[in-house]
Amino acid sequence: MDRRIMGLETEFGIVHTVPTGAALSPDDTARRLFRPIVEWGRSSNVFLPNGARLYLDVGSHPEYATAECATLEDTVAHDRAGELIVDDMRGQLEAKLAEEGTGGSVYLFKNNVDSAGNSFGSHENYMIARSTRFARLVAHLIPFLVTRQLIAGAGRVHPQGPVAFGQRSFSQNAGQPSYSFSQRADHIWEDSSSSTTRARPLINTRDEPHGDAERFRRLHVIVGDSTMSTTTTALRLGATDLMLRMIEAGNALIDRTLKDPALALRQISHDLTGTVPVELADGTQRSALDLQREYLETVTRFVQANGAHHDRVDWVLDLWARTLDAVQRRDVTGIDTEIDWAIKKKLLDSWVARNGSDYAAPRVAQMDLAFHDVAPGRGLFRMLEERGMAARLPGTDGSEAQTAVTTPPETRAKIRGALVKAAIDAGKHTTIDWVNVKINGATQRIVTLRDPFLTHDDDAAAMLAILRREAVRGSEQPPAPPII
Repeated sequence: MDRRIMGLETEFGIVHTVPTGAALSPDDTARRLFRPIVEWGRSSNVFLPNGARLYLDVGSHPEYATAECATLEDTVAHDRAGELIVDDMRGQLEAKLAEEGTGGSVYLFKNNVDSAGNSFGSHENYMIARSTRFARLVAHLIPFLVTRQLIAGAGRVHPQGPVAFGQRSFSQNAGQPSYSFSQRADHIWEDSSSSTTRARPLINTRDEPHGDAERFRRLHVIVGDSTMSTTTTALRLGATDLMLRMIEAGNALIDRTLKDPALALRQISHDLTGTVPVELADGTQRSALDLQREYLETVTRFVQANGAHHDRVDWVLDLWARTLDAVQRRDVTGIDTEIDWAIKKKLLDSWVARNGSDYAAPRVAQMDLAFHDVAPGRGLFRMLEERGMAARLPGTDGSEAQTAVTTPPETRAKIRGALVKAAIDAGKHTTIDWVNVKINGATQRIVTLRDPFLTHDDDAAAMLAILRREAVRGSEQPPAPPII
C-alpha cells in the first residue's frame, strides 16, 4: 500500500506520592485523574475533538490512542499530543489534591514496566489490504519485530541482572547489573495470538479492521516499547511500514522463522553487541545484527526498484543503517541523540562514570524511570530535548504536537473530531467508536465512516450543520472537556 493508515496506543504508568501520610493507590489516582473526563463525557472512555480516543484501561492505566494518521509526521505529532493531554490532566489533579489538603505529586510515565514487574504496552496499528495473505505477512514480520529492538528499543536497567525465563538461560549476565535494548521483551510469551494479556504475543491476530472489512484489515503489533524520542518513534513506524510494503508486494523473501521467538526476543534484548546467535527453525543460527542488516539491504533494494512512497524514506533508511553501524561498533556517539536506548544509556553511563558506581545504584533506577516522566521540566528526556541533547524529527520543532492536541489529521479523524466538537458545543451526548458516530437523543442520528482515508462525508456534513444550529440556539453552554 502506497498510503497507509497508522496509529499508536500508549498505556501510561501512574503513581501518587506524598512526603508524609498515605498516598493514593494507583487505582484511586487513575480514577481521580479521569473524574473531569467522566463529568463531561459520562464515561472514562471518550473520543476527543482531535479524533483520538482517551480511556482508563485495565490495571489503572490511562491510555491514549492516536487518531488515524496517514503520515509519519502526523503519527509522531499525535503520539506526543497524547503526552500533553494526559500531562494536563495530571496537573489538574495535582492542583485539586493540593486544594483538598491531600497534596503530593502525581507522576505519569511513558514506559512499559513498573517496579513490581507488571508490563503495559505501546501498541502499533497498521492498515493492510484485506487481500493480503495474513499468515505469510505475520511469518515474515515476526523475525523482523524480534530484532527491531536494536533500532527502536527504549532501554532498561536491570539492577540485579536479567531474570530467568522459565528454565532456559538467555543471558550470560545473570545476577550482574546490566542494561538491555528493550523494556517489553521480557514480557512477551508468544509469536502471534488473539489474546493481548494472557499470552502477550508479538502480534495480536484478532480481526478488528475498524473500517470496511471487505477492503481492510488492521495489523496490531504489541511487542514495541513506548518511545520518547520523535526520531525513534518515526524510525520504529517507518521501518515497519517499509517491511510491510515489501511483503505486501509479494517479493520472494528468505524464510527466517525463529525456533522460539519469545526466547530470541530476550536473548537479543540482553545482548548489546547484537552478535549472540539465535536459533532459527531450520536449525541454523543468526545474530540480530545479521538479520537486521539483511532486512535493511532487502528493503533498500526494494525502494531502489520501486521508488520511495513518501519523502521520509531516505531518512528512515539512513537512521536505520547508522543505528546498526553503532551497535556493530559498540559506539553510540552517532545515534545518542536519536535512538531512545542510546540516549538513555549515555545519560546513565555519564552518571555512573562521574560517581564511580554501576547499574545497581538506586539512583540509576530512579533516573531510568524519570527518563519516561512526561511532565515538562521534570522528565529527564524532556529536559534533554529542550537542551538540544535529544534530537527532534527533522523539520519539526515540537509545535506540531501542540497543534495536534486540538486538530485532527487529514483522515477520517477530521470528520469524527468535528462531530465530537460540535456535539460538545451543542450539549449532546454521543456514542462513538472508530467507525460510527451516534448523536443520542429523542431522534438518534448515526453516521458510519468505513473509509479511514475519508475527509468529507455528506451525511456527516448534514449532522454537523444540525449540531451547529443547535449549539447556537442553546441558552446555556455545557462545560468543555478539560483538555481543549
